[in-house]
Amino acid sequence: MFRSPLRGSSLAVLACVLALGACATTGSTPAADDTTGDKAEAKPLATGLDVQANLDPFPSTYTPLPRQNSAIVGATVFDGAGRKIENGVVLMADGKVEAIGGADTPVPAGYTVIDGRGRFVTPGVIDVHSHLGVYPSPGVSGMSDGNEATSPNTAQVWAEHSIWPQDPGFNTARAGGVTTLGILPGSANLFGGRGVTVRNVPSITMQGMKLPGAPHTLKMACGENPSRVYGGRNQSPATGMGNVAGYRAAFIAARDYKDKWDKWRETGEGSPPTRNLQNETLAGVLDGSILVQNHCYRADEMAVMFDIAKEFGYKITTFHHAIEAYKVAPMLAANGTCAAMWTGWWGFKMEGLDAVEANAALVDAAEGSCAVIHSDDPELTQRLNQEAAAALAAGRAAGLDISEERAISWFTLNAARAIGIDDQTGSLEAGKRADVVIWSASPLSVYARADQVFIDGAKAYDRFDPAYQPRSDFELGQPGYGMTAANVTQGAR
Repeated sequence: MFRSPLRGSSLAVLACVLALGACATTGSTPAADDTTGDKAEAKPLATGLDVQANLDPFPSTYTPLPRQNSAIVGATVFDGAGRKIENGVVLMADGKVEAIGGADTPVPAGYTVIDGRGRFVTPGVIDVHSHLGVYPSPGVSGMSDGNEATSPNTAQVWAEHSIWPQDPGFNTARAGGVTTLGILPGSANLFGGRGVTVRNVPSITMQGMKLPGAPHTLKMACGENPSRVYGGRNQSPATGMGNVAGYRAAFIAARDYKDKWDKWRETGEGSPPTRNLQNETLAGVLDGSILVQNHCYRADEMAVMFDIAKEFGYKITTFHHAIEAYKVAPMLAANGTCAAMWTGWWGFKMEGLDAVEANAALVDAAEGSCAVIHSDDPELTQRLNQEAAAALAAGRAAGLDISEERAISWFTLNAARAIGIDDQTGSLEAGKRADVVIWSASPLSVYARADQVFIDGAKAYDRFDPAYQPRSDFELGQPGYGMTAANVTQGAR
């Protein structure tokens, strides 16, 4: 979705220009109370001192893999938006979904036809909580780059600057149908830094994976993690109340910083504020251009985080882990906030004691809800479809009537919404990116495996063709290395 790079008074100026068009050249007399002539004009700042001069300093260089126009015919198609089509047809052209429909959907001449009979099709799997590349394999201290655990507030750091694109976890995630990932910093801090959304394609650089047009995100964390990390150093925050005081102090500073910049842009008087990367990120949260991804387990703490968001006028886009989200499902829906959850993780710390396997299903039951299945793990990311299936089964056992096509959205369209890219991907709708998985069986079956994976209409993985099964030198000696994926009964290969 488009987000204006203009802020504050700049939006008002743009509106005037659009509304009045040629007012500067018509010769009309300004109104008597027009004081624009008294306004000092802000001088351009030196390179790097004004965020507005370069809103994208680390631009994406992503280029889709080689592709051809294709048609998948005869499969059972889940479109990710709640529709199931038997004997369906999916057309992919120029990297986009061209059309989706029943068996009578015409296939244009020249398209490569893929036989989907007996198989199932979904949008590409989206993992909104991944640390691939920032906590890569091999997991050695020299590559443990996910937590800048040096201060409770490290909003100035960006996860993309820690991504190691050669992490073999990207390959195994792709074998599990994952086409897009939200890569986040860790949760040691109240403000861990910015996250980045990437395409799951082989690349030498981070920029080559970065999804064009995806909004920046901010990782926040509540609960045990920051109070344990910093309390263990005999500094604040050491308690839940210290956590809350830290959030509030940071947003007070960010609001003041933003107001000073807005005033300088409006008046052009005096010297502009000195650029502060930490406050700059939080100011982006305040103006809505940066989406909050909030690690938070307990229901009562989620309620507190909503109060903080209301105090400072920002929105929490997604709570992550959200083990007790089922207790506040109506509150989440009322605030338009997604909950990204596991199904079976519980009991590994105090915050995780009150988990239920039906969590996602119970959150989904609220009207206007946004239930998401996530991983936070390099192995679970390969099996998000199975994690969703387990949550669906638990929900049905609890008496909830949830369709398979709705549960598919938990790792497709809802996941896209949770990181602000649902205008680009997450469902098989005409005009969206052709991110598609062909499964060997129902994706909600433990026996299902991703047969083919398409990213922007390009084949990125094929279980039956070694040419589309990238391997890493770091997998040497691992079980199954050197064998094709179709012949291995255990693991992703």
